[in-house]
Amino acid sequence: MDKFLTRKRKRSSEEPDEWKTEALIKKPTEEEECEEGEEEFSNPIPWQKIEAEGLDCDYSLLFNKEEADHLFNQLEEEVEYFTGDNAKLQVYGKSYNIPRKQATYGDEGLMYSFSGVNLLAKPWTSTLEHIRDAVTKATGYTFNFVLINRYKDGHDHIGEHRDDERELDPACPIASVSLGAARHLIFRHRDARTGPRKRQIEPVKLELANGSLLLMNFPTNTYWYHSLPIRKKVITPRINLTFRRIVKNRQKNGTKTE
Repeated sequence: MDKFLTRKRKRSSEEPDEWKTEALIKKPTEEEECEEGEEEFSNPIPWQKIEAEGLDCDYSLLFNKEEADHLFNQLEEEVEYFTGDNAKLQVYGKSYNIPRKQATYGDEGLMYSFSGVNLLAKPWTSTLEHIRDAVTKATGYTFNFVLINRYKDGHDHIGEHRDDERELDPACPIASVSLGAARHLIFRHRDARTGPRKRQIEPVKLELANGSLLLMNFPTNTYWYHSLPIRKKVITPRINLTFRRIVKNRQKNGTKTE
């Protein structure tokens, strides 16, 4: 059975009643947390705290429907997705089509590497800068890179993986913005997957709404895999933007990531 774990951030008097409920099921382990931006935000919005063993996330609605729909349409016009060999994965010497469209944008010289493919970030577009700046306002963190995944419908998906590449700044969370169709994100603990030390740890399921923002804080990507599974009943597209902070001197060609 999937668990839905939520604990709200401290509310202000202006926050709506639906943010009052607290339903914390598990407390996180006492791991090191990110040092900056944890509680202070320059543009406060209501946050839900999502926690499990080694999992620490924050969830909120960043854009209303009108804003989110407008941004989605702008991105449909601006984003240039990879084609040809850059739209394939190399796994054990075999080539596979990526079951979604991908693009990378960011500061000059930044590289995205996975399964032996190295992709240079394109320059920021005006819409991507607007979304990036909105995320920074809401969280207090700055980002220099974004990976964009476009899912044409519920058949497009992404398998279980961790965003734990060595070039990522561990003091900065990964900020995931969702536009378009709502989809489920499934977290599964690394010890609940396979192997002789497999443990009974229930997965965590989140529905990522149009206009939502999810922060994956340390140490989530150390202990938890996440995926966006196939949902055949979903017939409309979704664009997901994961903003990251890359440390240039940590970049290394051939890093595996999704």
